[in-house]
Amino acid sequence: MSARATDERSGAHSTHRAVPREKALTRQAEDYLKVIYEIEQGGSPAATTDIAEQLGIAAASVSGMLQRLARLGLVKVERYRGARLSASGRLIALQLIRRHRIIESFLVTKLGYGWDDVHEEAERLEHAASADLVDRMADALGNPTADPHGAPIPTVAGRVDERRLASIADLPVGARARVVRMSDRDPELLRYLKKRGIVPGAILRLVEREPFDGPISLTVGRAKQSIGATAAAAVYVEKSARTDR
Repeated sequence: MSARATDERSGAHSTHRAVPREKALTRQAEDYLKVIYEIEQGGSPAATTDIAEQLGIAAASVSGMLQRLARLGLVKVERYRGARLSASGRLIALQLIRRHRIIESFLVTKLGYGWDDVHEEAERLEHAASADLVDRMADALGNPTADPHGAPIPTVAGRVDERRLASIADLPVGARARVVRMSDRDPELLRYLKKRGIVPGAILRLVEREPFDGPISLTVGRAKQSIGATAAAAVYVEKSARTDR
């Protein structure tokens, strides 16, 4: 292990003392923190209705958990707006996201799982795996910075690439871009995208966009492809300065 990794882990362990131990939280509470973090990446507090939708529960049941998390110092609830993570809550959320993405990477790289077949498995294991086990998985993988879907893996100390990226749906006609990441939540969507060569690292150009949320025509490498607007909105890209008309 490098000196840098050792220093970072040492710093992370000292940070752990400032927050409640993860094992003191229920799986449900951990899921709340992760969902609030993901919603906050859109730039706004996590509204009760959005949290409920993401977790697949009734909105009426969200308030009680938010109050509990607020008492633990993990969230700050803004009246009529929603919840934001405190520094402690954010660190725990990022630790869970790190676990999830390293487990996905390990399952794909070391155990032969398909990239479309790991999300639910990682959802279960992220709550049970110890920090030491996850660190050993990361070491065995060479400490990757992104998971199989291109999502950035937070460091032990909670540093992560939080750039806001455009989606394929945001590109103008003629734009070129490199695929960076996509969500891991929908196996069918992942299979659909992979069949069309739309995977992290792929270079594409938007050729034509039909009106009224119609299909979007692309070239992916040298192949011509057409995808729906919903799929296009789920794939995040880095735009190239070059644009063809």
